[in-house]
Amino acid sequence: MAPDPSSWLLLCRTVRFGDTDAAGVLHAPRLLSWCHEAYEESLERYGIGAAEVFPTPDHPLAVALPIVHCRADYLKPLVCGDPLAIALEPRRLDPGGFEVGYSFSCNGTAVARGLTCHVAIETASRRRCRLPEPLNRWLEASSLGGVQPL
Repeated sequence: MAPDPSSWLLLCRTVRFGDTDAAGVLHAPRLLSWCHEAYEESLERYGIGAAEVFPTPDHPLAVALPIVHCRADYLKPLVCGDPLAIALEPRRLDPGGFEVGYSFSCNGTAVARGLTCHVAIETASRRRCRLPEPLNRWLEASSLGGVQPL
């Protein structure tokens, strides 16, 4: 049985000094990096190891999941030390694609939103294919008991 969705669809982090720019606010590209890190951490917390969904040189998988579209909306500034809650909202688009919405909040206030859209491709041919089974389980479980965005 999968863990409680709040344990893998709601993640926390703190804005660190290295996440900020010379003005002392969140460096713009960092938000999309956090989106991908949250996606990876969510899979791990759900019970899917990185090797099951991400190709590696020593254990190449037949399927890769590249991001084909992404978006970041900055609603309020973030500074070093701010606590963040990140709510993930995965959604299947078709048998070979999915998206993950990300809602970022700080002390209960919405501060940012992100979105990543992924497709499954065969690594050898680079042609679209079906999603790997571990990802299908994660998407199914998230649609059954998702966490409400903050």
